[in-house]
Order: sequence, then structure tokens, then C-alpha cells
Amino acid sequence: MKPPAKDPEAQNQSGNLKVAIEPTVTIHEDPRIKRTGTALNRQLHRTLSRRETIEPAVRYPAEFHTLSIHVETKASSGHSHSGVAEKRKGAVKELANLDWHKISGDEALQRLSVSPKTGLDSAQAQRRLVANGKNAITAAPNRFIWKILGWIFGGFGSLLLTASVVCFIAWKPLGNPNPQASNLALAVVLLIVVFFQALFNAWQDFSTSRVMKSIKGMLPSAVAVLRDGQQVTVPAIDLVTGDLVLVGMGQKIPADLRLLEVSGDLKFDRSILTGESEPVAGRLDKTDDNFLETKNIALQGTHCVSGSGMGLVIQTGDLTVFGRIAKLSSISSSQLTTLQREILRLVVIIASLASAVAIIIVILWAAWLRRKFPSYINVPGLLIDVVSVMVAFIPEGLPVAVTVSLAKVAHTLSKHKVLCKSLSIVETLGSVNVLCSDKTGTLTQNKMTVEDIAVFDTQFTTSSYRESLHSACPDMKENLAQVASVSAICNAAVFEYPTGEKGEKGISGDATDTAILRFADIMDSADSSRMAWTEVFKMNFNSKTKFMLKLSALSRHVPTGTFPAPIASWDQFTSDSYLLTVKGAPEILLPRCDYVVNPQGGPPLPLTSAVRTQLTAVQEQWAAQGRRVLILSKRVIRAEDIPKKVDKSSDEFAELVNELNYELVIVGLVGLIDPLKPDIIDTVSKCRGAGIRFFVVTGDHPTTAVAIASQAGIISNVKAVHHFSDLDPNMPMGAIKQYDMYSEDTPKGIVITGPELQTITQVQMEQLAQYDEIVFSRTTPEQKLRIVNEFKGRSNIVAMTGDGVNDAPSLKAADIGIAMGDGSDVAREAADMVLMEDFSAIVIALEYGRLVYDNLKKTVLYLLPAGSFSELMPIILNVLIGVPQMLSNIQMILICVATDVLPGLSMCLEKPEFGLLKRKPRDVKKDRLVDWKLLLHAYGFVGVLESLCAMSMSFWYLHRHGVPFSSLALRYGNWPLLTNDLLFEAQSVYFFTLIIMQWGNLFATRGRRFSIFQHTPASNWYVFPAAAMALVIGIFFSYIPWFQNVFQTRGIPVEYFFIPLTFGLALLFLDESRKFFVRKYPNGILARLAW
Repeated sequence: MKPPAKDPEAQNQSGNLKVAIEPTVTIHEDPRIKRTGTALNRQLHRTLSRRETIEPAVRYPAEFHTLSIHVETKASSGHSHSGVAEKRKGAVKELANLDWHKISGDEALQRLSVSPKTGLDSAQAQRRLVANGKNAITAAPNRFIWKILGWIFGGFGSLLLTASVVCFIAWKPLGNPNPQASNLALAVVLLIVVFFQALFNAWQDFSTSRVMKSIKGMLPSAVAVLRDGQQVTVPAIDLVTGDLVLVGMGQKIPADLRLLEVSGDLKFDRSILTGESEPVAGRLDKTDDNFLETKNIALQGTHCVSGSGMGLVIQTGDLTVFGRIAKLSSISSSQLTTLQREILRLVVIIASLASAVAIIIVILWAAWLRRKFPSYINVPGLLIDVVSVMVAFIPEGLPVAVTVSLAKVAHTLSKHKVLCKSLSIVETLGSVNVLCSDKTGTLTQNKMTVEDIAVFDTQFTTSSYRESLHSACPDMKENLAQVASVSAICNAAVFEYPTGEKGEKGISGDATDTAILRFADIMDSADSSRMAWTEVFKMNFNSKTKFMLKLSALSRHVPTGTFPAPIASWDQFTSDSYLLTVKGAPEILLPRCDYVVNPQGGPPLPLTSAVRTQLTAVQEQWAAQGRRVLILSKRVIRAEDIPKKVDKSSDEFAELVNELNYELVIVGLVGLIDPLKPDIIDTVSKCRGAGIRFFVVTGDHPTTAVAIASQAGIISNVKAVHHFSDLDPNMPMGAIKQYDMYSEDTPKGIVITGPELQTITQVQMEQLAQYDEIVFSRTTPEQKLRIVNEFKGRSNIVAMTGDGVNDAPSLKAADIGIAMGDGSDVAREAADMVLMEDFSAIVIALEYGRLVYDNLKKTVLYLLPAGSFSELMPIILNVLIGVPQMLSNIQMILICVATDVLPGLSMCLEKPEFGLLKRKPRDVKKDRLVDWKLLLHAYGFVGVLESLCAMSMSFWYLHRHGVPFSSLALRYGNWPLLTNDLLFEAQSVYFFTLIIMQWGNLFATRGRRFSIFQHTPASNWYVFPAAAMALVIGIFFSYIPWFQNVFQTRGIPVEYFFIPLTFGLALLFLDESRKFFVRKYPNGILARLAW
């Protein structure tokens, strides 16, 4: 324990906390037992007390909602950026020093030098306000200038801006005394290109949400405090450490408070932080070493839902837990999605190639041309050549194509009710090779019905059970009826009135409780069963305890001497006894049970090992049919077992009830079925056909989970499913064969439970990761998070579906988190993608995710030959063999940002090729957006053909006008027969030849494997107007006199339009021949070289 601070008015706010650190901020519930303890048959004593006896070490502390701060790496590569990581670790380290919950209330008051009777005086409060600042969360710094710089210099922007500056310098002063207008025009055009690229970058940036804006509206505006011995109302923003705040029902907590006075019914709703609306009681003493779990701290931003109290302000503003979380949330992540990494890689490749060629040209000029041909290229000319190289290499239309492609796909997905939170995440989905799915609500309809009932070894269907109730003798009926009554009493669902249109009662509650309550109401009036009992204490079902219990007392309305079901004549029940009913998973409750109801009537039977075996056999039989199996049980509690003076809403009472949750009598078993969604089998089949491993992650019994997985097509052979025991802990790591979807040796199916995951070794985990079909059962949220991280750590791209509050950490950790539209707000916030309706939309999302990558690859391939290689050749030949540059710099820019852009964008609108979902997922480490195969095809095949044809056409034009090639080659500027007009016309011939030959490239590149007759242009009519507009744009800039004067362009004879058409057709024919041999010989050399 820390000693009191010497300067309490300016001291650091500190304490002690256990925090899990795993690199982004998620807030989730660590699901412990939680319950709502209300005694409906008593009046709450609402007077404030300064002392309350609480046993700190309880076996099952009630109403726990754990807040854990996890810092998780979003990028699939697993690389973290140290700057952000250090800031997050620093913030978490500060939280780890908090100890306010561990010290007594008197010590807390002493530490902050405040009187519990008078509070702070006004002068103290003012000094602390000046020293510590306002009680407000600091807004995220406005980095607008940095954003603008990022928009301008991001991607190719820095290269283009540098090229523009060089052009200005080449124009003036280096161009003096005769500056060339073409250099100025080139500089201006480059600036315009940079401007439009910055606009597109800004548009993408503004599509993200602002976290801080949503946080500001969550805090109260004014609060009641004790100052100068009087209760006054002050603005929440003026609260300081040491203030005594009065807390009342309906109030939002304005700062982190150490509770000093509490009423017995004081409770807080922490859903703002945990997403869980179950109220948490307020207490005076610590109930946990974790600052975020203990009940003697009221956290800023939470809500008082009942009771009253007084708290000492211990932290304000950015130093509150709420403020620290907001601070962590506002730390911008610099991690990249798979697509962003590919674009960055392309930028690096292009920049490297451009720089290398530019350096070579400068070296050649300095070492050779400057000395041997001093009048050939001067310094301004050299700079323009360097700029030309930059312009030639950079596909300026690519950023626009990327943005439009992603926006188009996101818009298409939105029509299918798939919401993408960011554009770049779309492509990540196309790379997914592991999909972890929930069962309930994702694979199944989340519409449960009770199908089977068992009382010991006697099994019933719903209809036969009802018939037995009516026809059984009194002794049998007394025992059989207990199933229906316990189903109604131990149930968190409630009826909604008025009834539905068909006269059916509406029910509000989760799917399981709803199904069981409806079953109980069909058998006998559930309302009648419930009205006979008054709730004293309740502990709701949660994923940790896997049971629900309710303690009830006999209602005062029940006639004396009458004991309603589930009380039997052999129960030894008295009017002051209590009824404990419990419902839950068999493996959890069976060890707590000692008896089972006899279906033939009479006293219950002892739960011998033989009887347990029979019950377990029923459970396994139903689970194998996909049923969810629950045990219904009861116990009569004598009045003397529960002290009358114990507050029934206290932790002490919760512990007492938990101790009584033994020696139960099994009333019966119920088997519930949650049918598969109609389209789930087809969805799973398509996902698996796409090479995606489809795993089930559920809290259900392993047999039930495997049965459902088998019905959905996730498990191929139920009889051949492996178990934890099949994983060899002694196998050498090097002997484990890595997963191969095409190998017959790949292990098929396995089922693993949550408890087994806790004991699994790394060697066993490595073996587990190689299975093709995996069912994870009885898992907790923490284990879901581990599953995601384990598979990500093995270079998989993992998608995780979820809809609950507890799914948020795993959704955040996955490469792409997918939430259901009807899921919790916390899950939807944590996810990258939301399926608003059917889960089957995941197939469409997968297909379009792959389509984005495919189309971007096609776009790059279309842009590189004319917009890069064919522009570079005139510069290379100009330097090496001394011929005129056959394509002007302005024309290079026009090809990149004008004539090639619309056809490039039309490629982004291509429909999926047949078989897109039959390919295996993209290996993000090997299958790159731009690899050597694509560069070979773009430069070595299409680029060479286009350059040769365009160069031949331009030199042929000059030859026809009296300037033979021999008079130009190796002359290095000594071209007496060449006039400027002839050069400008020859350059325009080259320009139009490229534009028209790009038509052949456009129609050839539309299909990666399929012929133009298989993947017809009819599937994307946009290519026709796009190709026509490319020619129109070229004519526009070449035939209008103003552009002819400024850009030095010219018109060309008509035959130079039609001859390149034959070249384009020849290019298309050659590529069609190549694709034919790729399809016919899939293992041939052409197939291995195919992009």
C-alpha cells in the first residue's frame, strides 16, 4: 500500500490492476457468474450505511462483469509498430498502479485531505482545478496538416510532385533565355494529377469514423457534491479529486469514484463499457484485486440504475478508466490491410525501377553523352528526361482505379445487405482461408423448440409427454408434472401481452429460455406455475457457469396446506421452506445431483453410477441428433438453512445460495433443437469449395456441435472424427506435415473442447492446426480469442463471426471480424463487416473480395504496357541510339491520366469469372498483386509488342515524309531532315498507335484464363464506351488548335487509325492462343508463366 501523497492537490491518481496486454483496444466481459438478486416479497431498506460486512473471498461472486483492456495486432502479418505499441503499453502501465479499491474509505479521504462531513472547501477545489485541469476527456489532436501532407505525398504523389518541381526548374531558370512552354505545361499537368490523387485520398480518409465524438455525449453535465459542508450542484467538468459526489438512481457517474456510502440496492449499469446490461451492485469494500472488477469503485460513464450512495472522486478527465480507454481508442493505427501492403509494394517496385533507370541515364549522360555529344542533351533536357522516366514508369491512373474498384464492390455488397466499414477490408475477405463461425444464430435459426423430454430412463416426445400427463395415475402425474413446472419457474424469459395475431403469446428472452417457457405453457399454464412462487434470488445463465438457478418462496396467494408443483408429496415441504430450481448443462449439474425423479411415481431414486450411466446415454443419444440437452433439477431448502438477517441482495447471500446448490433432485432432461438455416448447407459447401477451412466455435456439448456441423456439411464423416487424445504430445515438431488442401494425407475432422484447449501443448496445437475440419466446443470468449491468434500466428488469414458482447475481442483480433446484423452493438462496433440479413451473403462477400483483387490485377496489367513500358522505350532509344523521342512527355501524361483511365476503370467493373470460388484462397506471402509473372507479361509480351508496333509506325511515317531511319539513328541531335512539325506528327502517330493497340490489350486482359468467347464482353458493356472514349480523348487533345500549340500535338492521317487496329487484333489473337495452351496444358511452361 502506498503512503499518503505529500501534495494531495497535485498528486498523481494511481492504483493497482491486473490488465491483459495483447496488442487495439477492446473491452469485453470475462464471463463470470452473474445474477440479479431481488426479493420481491420484501421491502428494500434504503438508508445509507457506512459499513457493510462482505466476505471478500467468495467461491462464486455474483454479478461479475470483467473489463479487460486488450491491445491486439489487427494486421495479419503480426508486425506491430513500436511507437503505437509503446503508447498503449504506457497507458496500461499507468492503470496497473491503481490501488484506490484496496485501501479503506478513511485512508482514501486522508490521502486526498478531505473531510467526510464537509467535503472540500471552495478554495481547495479551485486550486485542484487549476493544478489538475478540467474533468473532460481531451479531444484527439487535430492532425489536419499531417493528413493533407499524407493525401498529397502518399503513394506516387511524392514522385509526381518532385517531377513537377523539376519541370518548373527546367522551364526557369535553367531554360533561360529561351524557356520551353512544353516544360511549363508538363509541370502544370503533373500538379493537376497530384491534386486529383490527393482528392481521392482525402475521400477515402473521410470515410472513417471519429471515436472521440461519440464519447463526449456519454458524460453528465451537472452533479450534486458536498462542498463547504453543503450540498451544491456543480458542472461535471469542474469536478476535482477529493470531491464528494452524491449518487442517485438514474444518474450517470461523472468521474471515477471510491464508494464511501451505499444503500443496499445500489447498482450500476456498466453496459457503456462492457456492453452487458446486467446491473453490478455497489459495495464499500473491495470484492476483487482487479480495479475494473471490484464493486467499491464506480466508473465514469456508467449509470446508476437503483439505490443511492456517496463516492469520493479519485480520478478525473483523461485519467479515468473511461478517459484512458478513449485515449487508447484515439491512437491511430498505422497497420496495413493486405491490399494496402500490396499497393505499397507496387509503389516501392515502381519507384525503385524508375530511380534505377533515371540514375543510369544520368550516369550515361555524364560519362558519355556530355563529352562525346555536348550539344545533344543539355541540363534542362536531362532533367526532363529524368521526369519522363518517372512519368513513364508511374501508372498515374492506378490510385483512382483502386478507389473506384473498392467503392463499387462495397456498393454492390451493400445491396446484398453486407456492410463494409472500410473499403480496403473488402479485399482482405478474398484472402481468407480460415473461417471460424458461431453455431447458434449463424449456422442455425436461433429458433429453438423442445423436441424430447426424459424423466430418468423414460423418454417422451412433446406430444407423448402431454398425453402421459393427462392419462397417468396420480403418483406418476405428480412426478411427471415437475418437468413442466420447473421449466416455467427456472426461466428468465417473460410473456409479452397482448398476444400475437394468431392468439399465441409473445415471449421475450433468449432462444433457449423462450423454447422451454413455451413448452411449459403448452403442457400447463406457465403463468399459474409462476404465480404460485415468489422470486427471492436469481442467478442467470452465462457461458462460464453454464447453469441458471432461482430461489423461490411460496406465494402468499397459495391456500394454506396446498403445495403446487414441482413440490411432491414426498418433498417434506413446509410453508416457510424455499424452493431451489436449477437448469443447466448436464456435465455441470450432474455432479451436483444426488437423486432423480422416478417416472413411475413415488420418492426419487438415488443417483448411483448405473443411473448416471443411463442418464449420460440419453444425453449422448440426443446430442448425436443435434439436440441441445439441459438438466432440470430442484431442491427443497429448509427455512433454518437461510439466516433471516442476511440481506438477500448481498454477496454473502449469493455465496450462501451457491453453497446450497448441491444434493439436487433431477426432475428431467429436455432436448432442444435449433434447425439449420435453409441455405447454410449450400453456403458451407461453397466456402469449402473455395478452399476455405470452415470451423465451428460454440459453447455447446461436443456431440451436439459435431452433429450440427455434420448436418451443415462442415464435418464429412462423424465416425472418423478425432479427439484430443489423438494429438501426440511427443511428436517432433519437424515431423508434423503442414496443411495441404489437395493432399490425401491431410487429417480430416477433430473436435476439441474448451477445457482441452487450456491444457494443449504447442506441439499438439501445431497438429491441430493442420486439420481440415475442426469443431471447438464448450469454448469461452477467451478461448475464441486464442483460436484466432493461434491460426493467425501460422500465416492464415482468419475471419471470425460473432454477435455477442463477449465476441468483441476475437472479432477485433481476426483479420476480418464479421458480425450479424441482429447482434449486440459491441460486436457490430468491433467487427469489420456486418451481415445485415442472411449468413449466406458471406459467399457473395467472399466472391467480390476475390473479384476486387482479380480486377485490380487486370487493371495494373492493362495500365503497365502503354502507361509504363511503351512510354519508357522512346526515352531509352533517345539516349542510347540518338533517335528523337517518339512520344512527348505531355503525351505520356495524357495516356496515364486520360486515355487509359476509363478503360482501366471499366476493368474494375468486370463480373466474376467462372470458377472464381473454385480457386484456393490467395497466399498473401506468395501471390502478389504485382509479381514477376505479371511484369513479364506486361513488359515482355504486351509491352514489347506495343512498343515495336508504335515505334515502327512513327518511323514509317517519317520515312514516308523523307526522313529515313538511317538519318536519325546514331546522329544524337544531328537530324537535318527532321522538322518540328514532322516530329510532332510522328509522336502523335506513336500516341494513337498505343491508344488503339490498348483496345486489344483491354479485351485480352479481361479474362485471366478464359477465352473472350467464354468470358464475353457482354458481361461488361462498359468496356466499349470506355475504349471509344479513350480515342475521343486522344483526338480532343490532338486536334484542337489550342492544345496543339501548348502540348505540341498534331492530327494524323486516317490510315494511321486503321493500321493499328490490325495490330490490336493480332495482340488479342496471340493472347487468346496463349490462354488456350494454358487451359489445355495446365502443367506446361506457359501455364507456369501465366499471370
